[in-house]
Formats: sequence, structure tokens, C-alpha cells
Amino acid sequence: MQFLIILLIIVIILIIPNIKIVPQAKSYVIERLGSYFQTWGNGLHIKIPFIDRVSNQVTLKEIVKDFAPQPVITKDNVTMQIDTVVYFQITDPKLYTYGVENPISAIENLTATTLRNIIGELELDETLTSRDLINSKMRSILDDATDPWGIKVNRVEVKNIIPPRDIQEAMEKQMRAERERRESILKAEGEKKSAILIAEGEKESAILRAEAKKQAQIKEAEGEAEALLKIKNAEAEGIKIIKNAAPDQKIIAMKSLETLSNVANGHATKIIVPSDLQNIATLGTTIKEMLKDEK
Repeated sequence: MQFLIILLIIVIILIIPNIKIVPQAKSYVIERLGSYFQTWGNGLHIKIPFIDRVSNQVTLKEIVKDFAPQPVITKDNVTMQIDTVVYFQITDPKLYTYGVENPISAIENLTATTLRNIIGELELDETLTSRDLINSKMRSILDDATDPWGIKVNRVEVKNIIPPRDIQEAMEKQMRAERERRESILKAEGEKKSAILIAEGEKESAILRAEAKKQAQIKEAEGEAEALLKIKNAEAEGIKIIKNAAPDQKIIAMKSLETLSNVANGHATKIIVPSDLQNIATLGTTIKEMLKDEK
């Protein structure tokens, strides 16, 4: 009885540790007697004690590795620090386990050498403005190189590009000068537009003043013309009335005397006497006749 209990305990001790449950998004690489046997996917598995062993537990999730900055030299001999982020995924656990020693370190070294080769073909300005080109080239090269390791490189991103301090200071001065230049241009354009608007306003104002003066002169001329026309019409009307009244010579003579009297009573120092004496005598006779008639 004791033997059976001991045997049961030994069986339990041997079997339970060899029951394996592989979780989701993981794979186990199994070796039998030191050689690759199979790859377990997620689920329940049992291995043979002392014969089978789990060589490696591999995650199938996408892995993100941020590698330390690497010193690189550009085509125009500028040394800078560039750090990269690599996104990769294990597609073949067997190749990942047996393809290369320390795959993460291998990817880091491969990334550094590839980055140096790509940057060495670019100048400083191209390096600073060609991140997409660098990313695409590195992804393509790393993906091809890591195929024998059971790794697929999905994406490579250049995180930081750190040029030397003197280059940074020169770039800052250049950027500052560029901003000042743009500010000067904007200021000059603003002053130009302001001057144009002021000139256009003065022009329109001068045009309006000239137009107003013109209209005033036209109105004044029209008023004078109308007044002159009315005076002439009045004179013509007076002449017409006198003509229609048909005055006799007595009335005409009387009016002439009144006019002469007004002239004599004025401030004039000279009296113009008609040279036609006969007319004067006739005028005197007419006056006498008028006086007689009144008596």
C-alpha cells in the first residue's frame, strides 16, 4: 500500500510539471533529446519527462525597441547622434531560436550599421529633411536581413537627430535670421499696403473735392445765367409794355425832364447837354404847352 502511494506521488511529480498550457500570442519551441522537435501553439500540451524540454518561449506580439543614439558621419563630414525605434514581429519561432545568437542585440547592431551606411550617402541638410527616405530604406534593408532569423521588421522610425553644438548654434542663427527676414518682409508689405491705401484715399478725396468744386461752379454759372436771363426778359417785357402803351411826345418829354432833374440833383459834377439845340427848343415848347394845359 505504501508502495502504491509512493508510486502515485512520483507519477504526480513527474506528470504535473510536464503539462504545459501555452497562452495566446505565444509559442514554445520544444527540443527532444537536444534536437528541435516541434513548436507548440496556444493550448494544452504534455511533454515527455527527461526527453522533451522547452527550448524557448517566444512572444508573437509586435515588439518595439528604442535603441540608444548612434554616432554617424554625413557625406559632408558632420558627426551627429541619431537614435532609432524599430518595430518588429517574430514570424518563425524556430528560426528566431536557432537563427542567431541574441536576436535583439543582432537587430541593434544591424540597425546601427545600416543607419551609418545610409547617412554616409547624405549631406547634413538632406539628413535633416529626409526622415521618410531614411525610414523606408532602413525598413527595407532590415526586413531582408532579418528574414533568416524569423523576424519581420514592420517599421523603422528615426526618433532624434542631434547635430554637434556648433552646428545647432549655426542653425539657430540661420533660423533667427530667416524669421527676422520674414518679419521685415511682412512689415514692408504692410507699410506698402498702408501707403497705397492712404494714396488711394487722398486720390479719391481730391477727385471728390474737384467734382464738388466743378458742380459748385456749374451751379453758380447756371444761377448767373438764369439771373441774367431773367433781367433780359424783364427788360424785354418792359420795352414791350412801353411799346404797347404807345406814349405820346408829352409823356416822353416829361420823363426826359425827370431824368434830367435826377441827374442834376445828384452828385455828378458834369451834365451832358445834347448838341442838337433844335431838340432842346422843341423840348421847351412842349413843356410850355403842357403848363398851359394845366392852367
